Amino acid sequence: QLQASGGGLVQAGGSLRLSCAASGVPRSSYAMGWFRQAPGKEREFVARISWSGGSTYYADSVKGRFTIPRDNAKSTVYLQMNSLKPEDTAVYYCATTQWQTIEPFEYDFWGQGTQVTVSS
Repeated sequence: QLQASGGGLVQAGGSLRLSCAASGVPRSSYAMGWFRQAPGKEREFVARISWSGGSTYYADSVKGRFTIPRDNAKSTVYLQMNSLKPEDTAVYYCATTQWQTIEPFEYDFWGQGTQVTVSS
């Protein structure tokens, strides 16, 4: 199971850190990703990180503002979001995959989502 937390309401230009704690994932290593879905829009890729943490990849819309560190000792991945914009408002989901991919259908375990709202 994946438990996402840390969402909330923040003003534009502010920061939030999301957390995703993993338990019971039935494989020994996995990449993790963050996605988001705004009302009326499709789920979109935000960022991913490899099992080792040595490889990361970001959507152009968040590059330079978001980072995705992970702590395997805690089975937790984070999404540090800085310089937030109103267009970052969405429900944010974490997910696991055995592939280096940005395609939602290639992620197999998903968290429940956490709401991020950025006011202007």
